[in-house]
Amino acid sequence: MTLHATLDRVTDRIRERSLKTRAAYLDKIARAAQNGPARAHLSCGNQAHAYAAMADKEDMATTRKPNIGIVSAYNDMLSAHQPFEHYPAMIRSAGHAAGATVQVAGGVPAMCDGVTQGRPGMELSLFSRDVIALAAGVALSHDCFDSAMYLGVCDKIVPGLIIAAATFGHVPAVFVPAGPMPSGLPNDEKSKVRQQFATGEVGREELMAAEMASYHSAGTCTFYGTANTNQMLMEFMGLHLPGSSFVNPNTPLREALTVAAVERAAAITNLGNEYLPAGHVMDERAFVNGIVGLMATGGSTNLVLHLPAMARAAGVLLDIEDFHDLSENVPLMARVYPNGLADVNHFHAAGGLGYMIGQLLEGGLLHPDVKTINGTGLDGYTAEPKLDAGRVRWEAGAKDSLNDRILRPAADPFAKTGGLKQLQGNLGRGVIKISAVAPERHVIEAKARVFSDQESVKTAFRAGEFNEDTIVVVRFQGPRANGMPELHSLTPTLAVLQDRGLKVALVTDGRMSGASGKVPAAIHISPEAASGGPLARVQDGDLLRLDAASGTLECLAEGFESRQPVAFDPTESSEGMGRELFSAFRAVAGPATEGAGVVV
Repeated sequence: MTLHATLDRVTDRIRERSLKTRAAYLDKIARAAQNGPARAHLSCGNQAHAYAAMADKEDMATTRKPNIGIVSAYNDMLSAHQPFEHYPAMIRSAGHAAGATVQVAGGVPAMCDGVTQGRPGMELSLFSRDVIALAAGVALSHDCFDSAMYLGVCDKIVPGLIIAAATFGHVPAVFVPAGPMPSGLPNDEKSKVRQQFATGEVGREELMAAEMASYHSAGTCTFYGTANTNQMLMEFMGLHLPGSSFVNPNTPLREALTVAAVERAAAITNLGNEYLPAGHVMDERAFVNGIVGLMATGGSTNLVLHLPAMARAAGVLLDIEDFHDLSENVPLMARVYPNGLADVNHFHAAGGLGYMIGQLLEGGLLHPDVKTINGTGLDGYTAEPKLDAGRVRWEAGAKDSLNDRILRPAADPFAKTGGLKQLQGNLGRGVIKISAVAPERHVIEAKARVFSDQESVKTAFRAGEFNEDTIVVVRFQGPRANGMPELHSLTPTLAVLQDRGLKVALVTDGRMSGASGKVPAAIHISPEAASGGPLARVQDGDLLRLDAASGTLECLAEGFESRQPVAFDPTESSEGMGRELFSAFRAVAGPATEGAGVVV
């Protein structure tokens, strides 16, 4: 199979850019692995402490059985993570059957952006990724584990766990999903009720009923936001088992897939013949495959932040130009809400990731020869799991889409490009996702209204202040200002203005949700306003031009570039709801273009 020229070129560019950092990383994990399994080098006292509470402590002390460490993001605040409550017992039983021992190495925090959306707690959200990486590092620092299984699904959790798995790259890593909740109230109907509430057409009782009918059981939310984009990513990068991402929780197939994941975790340790360090799976080709999956599925813009941070932990340096160039050449093959009406269950039933991976491989748009936890190249990920006498059997996946309104072949896609564009100009550098934005809204030229927080935008809306085409600028929302919260709670407000016939857009150094859709939003603008970036010089009434077609973002006001930037006032975002604990994180956070990271 001949690789697409752009895939080849971008991969070579990343490899060249990462030459020194990747070589240093591989040398580091080789040194960590050279003495074999670490438990052999623990003192008797060290080992006794580690095994004291285990029923099979004698096996740990006297045999060479592999010991699997579980790093879990379980809590029952997150519907997606609630099923993980029972996984340790299931994994322990499967591990024993596979000739391994199992311990819960540690837990990591997991917050729900759906709960904190539009609230002060959202200002901790992005930094929770780094906390998760740190907490997983503490868990693995006991140095007792021959492989690790990572239990996590949602927005910052998987990226944080990946950063940890890459940092402990000599330890084999298997990522284990929990699956999406069954379909509830359709996402477009829920969105309509939200807009009706924003305009006062319905009350809180009707809104609450709609929300509860949509988010109704255990499992990942069914729209294609960051959580489900994470699950796609793990499959495209070969860190899940094939076809496992979108199998519903608490089903026989879901449990059988978890057992199969344990068997792989036991098989790929340094004690056997299939040793597969996590750092060898996470090379530049795997990250390119992940970006291709992001574009082909129309996934969350949050991954444009997370992927560079994840890759840096493995010595791979990504840039937003890589996302842009791949997006320009990868077809949009899926229409899943907010880019369409279907949810992830419908997508999975139509052929899902296996069909999509097969199509992209045929088109030379994925690297086939990568290492995966499955023990195959990426071609093994075109297979579909089936239940056979209580165990998983993989068989050939769908060769044709079973619903071309949801999933289409690469040769006849919904759009010829992935819909993610790099933006550059005198307002800085950022990205825009246009896969759900109507073509007539790809270029917006209008006067600016400048705000320093999202609540002020809502107040102006309620006061009837938006009565002409407007580009809403919400600045001081970057990682160094207030932790870069999502601004998703602005979506219903801006969508109402757009539905009234106005041309509107958002420009911000903050983030939008992975579920953002039809309103054009230039996000992640860097350098951020709190660091003196160009957004700090914009004034009400300035004429701005957002041109997704040409990839430009400009302030057209005379004398703009000679203005003094407005100074950031941290008073409102420095305390309360735990924000004071994260002042050190805000002080050292990297730019959005590099992943806004703290620990890498």
